[in-house]
Amino acid sequence: MRRGERGFIVIAVLWMLAALAALALIYLTYVTNTAVMVNVNADRLQADALVSAGLELAAYRLTAQNEATRPTSGTFDARVGAGRVRVTFRSEAARIDLNVAPKPLLAGLMTTVGVAAADASVYADRIMAWRSSTEPGIENPEDSYYRTLGAPYLPRHAPFPHSDELWLVRGIPPAVVERVLPFVTVYSNMRTVNVMDAAPQVVAALSDMSPQTLQQVLRDRADPNADHQSLVGLAGGAANATTTGSKAYRLAVTVESPARRRSSAEVVILLLESGDEPYRVLSWHNSFDGSAGKPL
Repeated sequence: MRRGERGFIVIAVLWMLAALAALALIYLTYVTNTAVMVNVNADRLQADALVSAGLELAAYRLTAQNEATRPTSGTFDARVGAGRVRVTFRSEAARIDLNVAPKPLLAGLMTTVGVAAADASVYADRIMAWRSSTEPGIENPEDSYYRTLGAPYLPRHAPFPHSDELWLVRGIPPAVVERVLPFVTVYSNMRTVNVMDAAPQVVAALSDMSPQTLQQVLRDRADPNADHQSLVGLAGGAANATTTGSKAYRLAVTVESPARRRSSAEVVILLLESGDEPYRVLSWHNSFDGSAGKPL
């Protein structure tokens, strides 16, 4: 064999070895990425199972008691297998219902988040016009308003199916919508709010609620011996406030998997009085960070 031919063979062998090494590297990368994906998916499955367990535990605690003695809010921790669960629950009566709240309550909430009184009244009108029904064949002023703005849709003229639909209501600045959303719901079906559980911003939204009265309500409700009826009277009476809850509850479920992966979910459930199922899920939002954190 000539020297040139031997050199060509050596180069060809080296190229083949390089190609095989590249293939091995590609395969190793594929196997590694697959292992990572499997691990992440396993963590997500474990987290979902723990969240479901927290939901079931909360539903059991709430449905195990009759409506008269059922707590309207609370927190509990539980160990499920090698994982941990923390659940905070609160009746949706702690929020203002976009579908049934009267105009003064809606306008009051607007003012508590920093809206001028004149604008707050207009924004409340926009919400009520969105949810109000209209007569077929009769031109509705709110429809004309949306057409004038060039909106590609008209008001629903029916109840809000979800609080996030507030983003679609024209005439309310997005910054105001963002500030209002943490305090509203579409699930309580109550014109009043629970002054025991409501955020201070919601209590402040009640009619004729002065800063001094607000501070007294917040101070008195922290007293375990406080008379609930006196609190309702202090907050403006039964037309404004209540200390009872709704059948809908908002759950904040935080879980830690055996691998110390943290995730959480916000779930709204409706407790059912009859039927095979004790509750119905109305809303579910997951959050998964996939990182190890401090123990619960």
